[in-house]
Amino acid sequence: MAELLRTERLIIRDWDDDDAGAALSVYGHTEVSRWLAPALDTVTDEPAMRELLREWVADTADGEGGLGHWAITRADTGVLVGGVSLHLLPVEEQDVEIGYQIAPEHWGNGFATEAARHVIQRAFGMDVDEVFALVRPANARGEATARRLDMTWVGETEKYYGMRLAVYRLRPSDGVAGSFPEE
Repeated sequence: MAELLRTERLIIRDWDDDDAGAALSVYGHTEVSRWLAPALDTVTDEPAMRELLREWVADTADGEGGLGHWAITRADTGVLVGGVSLHLLPVEEQDVEIGYQIAPEHWGNGFATEAARHVIQRAFGMDVDEVFALVRPANARGEATARRLDMTWVGETEKYYGMRLAVYRLRPSDGVAGSFPEE
């Protein structure tokens, strides 16, 4: 498992087949998966999760410009708490989306914000010029994380996934002083 980033509290690393059970407890949990449907409707058991992890590992290996899917683990215990991704949005594949999912038992610790902030900072250092978060309007936790990342609400759209989504955007020049590299 290759380590991508390390923060004071977290390790952001590549997914591994052995993560399937823990990943399923995140992505298969109804409080998480309800915001990801229909994209992850097919992940209902460990073999399906293992197959998805293999797809994510392959996508990450083939990705450019800091794009990929990674596991988030606690640095002190190694416990998997969630996942973070940077991937191209489906329309014209020009826009980059940040995704972050944390297991409910780890909510309220700032793990999504911490992991996403570091992944975004890395992407900006690799010439990604803006990152979007797409959040279902009723997903208060997702919206709060986008705001904690200092993302700007730019409106709503059905452009990407055929459902109404709130769109948040962050550019390197938008970051809090010291959080992101200068343009």
